[in-house]
Amino acid sequence: MKLFLVLGAINGFLAVALGAFGAHGLEGKISEKALGTWEKAVNYQMFHTMALIAVGLLLAKIQSGSLMWGGWMFFIGIILFSGTLYIYSVSGIKTFAMITPIGGVAFLIGWVLLGYAGMKFL
Repeated sequence: MKLFLVLGAINGFLAVALGAFGAHGLEGKISEKALGTWEKAVNYQMFHTMALIAVGLLLAKIQSGSLMWGGWMFFIGIILFSGTLYIYSVSGIKTFAMITPIGGVAFLIGWVLLGYAGMKFL
């Protein structure tokens, strides 16, 4: 499905841009701990961007509801995991850090669904 390729491209762009912003725009403006949290958000966004692209490429070959849901879980995970870590890094509002694990669970579900689809259809 082209949608996941587009979402992957957008998220790849954003991960690079946000990584550069963190390294050059936030250095010295937030604590080292917060900067480490920002970097973790960038890393997880980029890892799961690659998963989105893989889902898009696989959907061009096989039609699978589990694969499609896996892609959505990766996308939701990026928003809830990386997104909340970005906000927490610059705001310090702990509520955002409490939402982050929900994004982590979405990532886990995405990987399980991707693995299931691979085992079933490939």
